[in-house]
Amino acid sequence: MSHPSRAHLDAIGIPVWVRRGTVRATQSTTPSPEPAETEPAEPSAFRAAMDPASPRPGGTDATGPSVRQALESIDAQVRECRKCGLHRTRKRTVFGIGRPDAACMFIGEAPGAEEDARGEPFVGRAGKLLDAMLAAIGLTRGDVYIANIVKCRPPRNRDPHADEIAQCSGYLRRQIETVSPRLLVATGRVAAQSLLSTTKPIGKLRGRIYRYGEDRLPVIVMYHPAYFLRSPLEKRKGWDDLVRLRAMLSDHAAGGP
Repeated sequence: MSHPSRAHLDAIGIPVWVRRGTVRATQSTTPSPEPAETEPAEPSAFRAAMDPASPRPGGTDATGPSVRQALESIDAQVRECRKCGLHRTRKRTVFGIGRPDAACMFIGEAPGAEEDARGEPFVGRAGKLLDAMLAAIGLTRGDVYIANIVKCRPPRNRDPHADEIAQCSGYLRRQIETVSPRLLVATGRVAAQSLLSTTKPIGKLRGRIYRYGEDRLPVIVMYHPAYFLRSPLEKRKGWDDLVRLRAMLSDHAAGGP
């Protein structure tokens, strides 16, 4: 089967692996060790996993309009929030975006300057890279839901403080309960440590499945796309995490846990 996302892998800086003896025109002819190739899942499999009509954790029967209205209600409360000092320096609150009954929910740490200006999470260069990463496994921004740990930009893009995270935690918990995804993806150290209540470094959190909340919702940890912009040689770790995410969605589509 041909690779369904070669252009997207090129876009995020991951070279497509080829079999020994096959040399691309732009590559050196010097042999190099070949990593084990992972066969992509059928696009229909993880597309089916995004179907909101199938059962959700806790037996929630999610319907687009009702979920959307509930999210809009929480968003309105966030826009009026004055619980911590971040409201004094924000331009706009950044609540969330995407499919309101998505099966997969990405959670970042906090808005940056562009997010603060537009009121939308994961925009700018990091957002474009996230879009390319999703496209590499056959998804779009509209297939998932994207939110942040905190809803207002910390000054100078510093990490959010513990009290700021605590004040926003109720909004995020209600977002998760309302969207009722099958899987949470914590992107970046702050998001991972906050969701999992741990101080472990992100490098030690990757590669495992964790559980969140009373429904024991599966959580996986990925580096934030901004990390790959700063450290492009680490992008293969991002691809490994995407392969794991795709496998989990395909497993759900096949009736797995």
